[in-house]
Parts: sequence; structure tokens; C-alpha cells
Amino acid sequence: MINAFWFVLIGALLILMGLRTPILKRLNLTPSLVYLCIGVTLGPTVLGVFHFNPLVQAHLLEVLAELAVLLSLFIAGMKMPMPFRWKEWHIPMRLAFISMTISVVLTAAFGYYVLALPLGAAILLGAIVAPTDPVLATDVQVRHMGDKDPLRFTLTSEAGMNDGSAFPFVMLGLALLSAPVSFEMVGTWILKDVVWSTASALVVGLLMGRLLARIIRKQHFYSREGLLLDDFLGLGLIGVVYGVCLLLDAWGFLGVFVAAISLRQSELKLASLNAPIDGAEGISEPPVKAAKPKLRLSAQVSEGALLFKEPLERLSELMLVLLLGGMLFINSWSFTAVGFALFLFIVVRPVSVFLGLLGSGAPFRLQMLIGWFGVRGIGSIYYLMFSIVFGLPEALALEFIQITLVVIVLSIILHGLTIKPMMSRWW
Repeated sequence: MINAFWFVLIGALLILMGLRTPILKRLNLTPSLVYLCIGVTLGPTVLGVFHFNPLVQAHLLEVLAELAVLLSLFIAGMKMPMPFRWKEWHIPMRLAFISMTISVVLTAAFGYYVLALPLGAAILLGAIVAPTDPVLATDVQVRHMGDKDPLRFTLTSEAGMNDGSAFPFVMLGLALLSAPVSFEMVGTWILKDVVWSTASALVVGLLMGRLLARIIRKQHFYSREGLLLDDFLGLGLIGVVYGVCLLLDAWGFLGVFVAAISLRQSELKLASLNAPIDGAEGISEPPVKAAKPKLRLSAQVSEGALLFKEPLERLSELMLVLLLGGMLFINSWSFTAVGFALFLFIVVRPVSVFLGLLGSGAPFRLQMLIGWFGVRGIGSIYYLMFSIVFGLPEALALEFIQITLVVIVLSIILHGLTIKPMMSRWW
């Protein structure tokens, strides 16, 4: 009976969202907000149909969140409309590294002085809630591969990078929980967790994406029969890049995001070089009719992989947000947790964005909207579960679970209700 209930519920939800019910569009409800309402209603807060204990199921939830973030990062990277050039990427780079650092520092200061947390715990909490989310922020993400809207591009690329740039602070917080601060510890952290892990992730992602693009090109020339399995190619690239990054102690999230951009841009470059050979007028047009079969253009491989992965991303969003509702209790809404979340949204995010973009030339309206749309979500769940599995003390784990869940839920509600009105009015 329980299995039948969940089949009916998930199926009805998929049909409801697939039909894009007019009432949902009129109410400006994001998918995450709909899933959250259903999860909270069925969870221990209201009906108590199910309860998901994140402390007991930390391993499972870590893997689920990890897979969801990897898929979302790959999709976000595939949609990036331009290659790595400082002129286009300097604002997202500032947000992902400078604003991220400021955000962790401000949040850690609040945790240390207001919440009376140990220094390591305060830094860890700041790192858990600081990164913006590529999974739940779909309404402010780049919508398709040719979308060059500056707000969407900035928010998407920031979310893609700061899931990796937050990891050094997670490791620093965990290290300070187990040993006192020292010059040797800080030096090791800078060299290993900041410089090596970040640089190696960038190199691995860049090289693996280019390598796969060249392999695909050679495959087109050597074999004219059949189509490539785009879905397998994309998933394979995610697996290889993430696995290599783990072996090298590099930040795998950052590596996967860079690999997706590298694959897409390399395909576009190679396709433009192949255009006269293929007899096509452009990389986005199908080959003209001819007497013999023509080679399929290389740029279409990443497009085919994207078509398969976007539904997986939506399914992972549905599943994880429903589980989020099953973790909440009425007493989760403490004054401390709500106050911390509001401080994060109203003070930390705008201030870190403003300071990080000083001298960047970014328009004030762009800075204002970026300062508000710092959506928190599945990335924070992953870092929290990673910390628990790593060995976070149970007392701190319970406190962090309560705070992080409230931050994510309030982010889904506040950002979900304001995204469409603010985008239509100010952008």
C-alpha cells in the first residue's frame, strides 16, 4: 500500500508539472515550491505520512545530493554561451571566489560571536550555506545554449563555480574542529586545498572536455554509420572527470563544470572548422541533402546529451525537495535558525556581492538582482552530509541540520515567490 501511494503521488506530480497547469503559472509558483509544499504536508510537520532522518541516512542523502549537483553542474556548463574569456567571465569569477570568501567570513563571524560556535564549526557552517545552488535556481539559470542574458549567465556561472570554491572552507572548518590552528595547518590548507585542488580541477576539466571533443570528431571521420550515443558520452565524461578529480584530491564539482564548458566550446570550434567539409551552412543547421550521407556536425553531440540530462535534473530536484519536507519538524523553526537565514539573505549575500564586484563595472541593477537571487539548496545539503559522514560531532550535526534546513526552505519560499515578479519588473 505504501509503495502504491508513492507511485500515485510521484506520477500525479509529474503529470501536474508536465501539463504546466495554468493555476501554477498564474500564482508564479516554482516547481521547487510546489514540491516543498507537498513534502511538508506529508512530512512530520503536518500529516506525518513519512519521516526522513538525515542523521541516520547521511550516507544515502550525501550520494543523492552529490549526483544531483553533478548533473546540474554539467547541464549548466553545457549551456554556457561563451568560452573562457576574462571580459565575459570576470564578474562570475569575482562572485565565485571573492564574494564566496567574504560570505564565508561574514557567516563565520555571525556563528562565532552570535551563535557561540567554535571557530572551526563557524567556518564550516559558513561554507555549508555560502554556495548558491545550480539545482533549485532553474528559474534564474541560462535557459538554452544561446541564452546570453547577463543576469542568467552570471548567476548560472557563479553557481557552477562556487560549488567547488566552497570546498576549501569546508575542509578548513573540519580541520579546525579536530586540531588547534597553526601556521603549518594554514600553510598546508592553502597549498593543498586551495591552490592544488582548484588548479588541478580546472586543468582536468579543461583537458578532458577537449579530449572527448577531439575523439568524437575522429569518430565522425572514421565511422559514417549510425549515431553516437550522446547520453553515454555525457554521463561518461561526468564519471571520468569526477573520478580523476577524486584521485588527485581536486574539487570534482568544479572539474565537471569546466569539462562541460570545455566540451561544448571545443565542439563548436571543431564544428566551425568542419563546416565546409560537411557541406553545412552553420553549426546549428542540419546538413543539406546530397547523394551520399553526410557526417553529423560535432556540436550536436553535447546538445543530444543535454536533452537526456535535463529530465534527470528535474527528477532529482523533485525527489530531494520532497525528502527535504520529510526532514522538517515544527520545532525546526527556532528563532536562531530563522534569524540566521534572514541575516544570510539580507546582509551577507548583498554585502558580499557588492564588495566582490567593486570596480568591476557591473551595472547597479545587475548587482542588486544578483545580491538577492543567491538561492541555497542541494549543494548545501551535500556539504552538510559530507561533513556528517566525515565525522562531525553529533551535537553540532543536529544544530547544523536544523539551521541548514531552515535556510534552504526559506530560500525556496522567498526566492521562489520573488523570482518572476522581480525579473519581469527590474530586468
